[in-house]
Amino acid sequence: MSARHIVVVGASLAGSRTARALRDQGFDGRLTLVGDEPHAPYDRPPLSKQLLADAWEFDDIALPSTDDLDADLRTGVPAAALRLADRELVLADGDRVGWDGLVIATGAAARPWPATVPDGVHTLRTLDDARALRRDLTAAGARLLVVGAGFLGSEVAATAVALGVPTTLVEAEELPMARAIGAVAGDFVARLHQEAGVDLRTGTTVRSFTGADRVTGADLGDGTHVPATVVLLALGAVPHTAWLRGSGLRVDGAVVCDEYGRVLAEDGTVVPDVVAVGDVSRRPHPLADGPADGTLHLGHWSAAVEHSALAARVLLHPAGDGDLPEPPVTVPSFWSDLHGVRIRSLGLPHLADEARTVEHDLPGRRLEISYHRDGEPIGALTVDRARRLAAYRPLLVEAARRRRAAPTTVGSVPTTV
Repeated sequence: MSARHIVVVGASLAGSRTARALRDQGFDGRLTLVGDEPHAPYDRPPLSKQLLADAWEFDDIALPSTDDLDADLRTGVPAAALRLADRELVLADGDRVGWDGLVIATGAAARPWPATVPDGVHTLRTLDDARALRRDLTAAGARLLVVGAGFLGSEVAATAVALGVPTTLVEAEELPMARAIGAVAGDFVARLHQEAGVDLRTGTTVRSFTGADRVTGADLGDGTHVPATVVLLALGAVPHTAWLRGSGLRVDGAVVCDEYGRVLAEDGTVVPDVVAVGDVSRRPHPLADGPADGTLHLGHWSAAVEHSALAARVLLHPAGDGDLPEPPVTVPSFWSDLHGVRIRSLGLPHLADEARTVEHDLPGRRLEISYHRDGEPIGALTVDRARRLAAYRPLLVEAARRRRAAPTTVGSVPTTV
């Protein structure tokens, strides 16, 4: 264990979990946790649901305190640059922090609109974002327009309509979430929205917003106009990697890692003593056919949690200090709460070439789908059938192990991954 000072850049779920894992695994050196927000670490999924609905406050979403970690917690100070050769982190306030081990956990930001927008147009990624959106939603006469019917946009639409706010949800694709979970599940979600009173507009886009100083609505690509006093842009997330420009790390949308989470340099070699976790990282996964076919970015809560323990182990037992075991086979998962039901997913449904509907009961609000590729299981999804979903996990683990062990051709040389 050579690292005497480990710096964790990013104080949200992935970063704080990794800091705790380091202590749990015996690290007794200096530990610094750097966060760009002024708040103590907190959980993000409730931002679009309980906190937005004013049912919870900060104390309800706060992550376990870092007080017992004997860590130097520095909040409200973003990272500005990384100097690998000097093993130095440069902060936005000009301070420079040396490190022996580094965890990159800077997460992601909400994708912005490509032009200037009037007041009342929001994104949702942080606690302050959620509070600002909540203020506008609770104003008298509020009307909400959500742009993008993915998981975040759908959750906010569901929360708003439950609060009695007239809500329009606009999606460029023909069905909500179809790219992530397929047409059958996407249609099921669309019907949930419609039954709850959401004005769902699919197959069209927002061309522009109306209103000089304050938003009054939006003109759509189909020629219609939607009135709105508040808008949420739910256009996806962009990993926080700008501060790594010029660092020598390989960044392809997100920070590229090997299966252990060890960060790669631009030449593809492993950078010593640097790992990346959570939304800012991308790495191979055996369900996605392994390293030969590139890496996978998983912006889900479960990925942040699963990465932390392995990242700590890698930092505390680097190459040359004991062999690392084979990377554990984890099964990606996510959940979403919509209109009183819980959607749960395992695996990688978006990579399937076949979806098999096991149960479809819209009146009973039940759904079960298994996803396959090349005849092998690659994912599963249920609506309010959590016990059934559990049975798919061992099947997906075994499928991942088979893919990892299967011969793969790189050039003309058969190899295994």
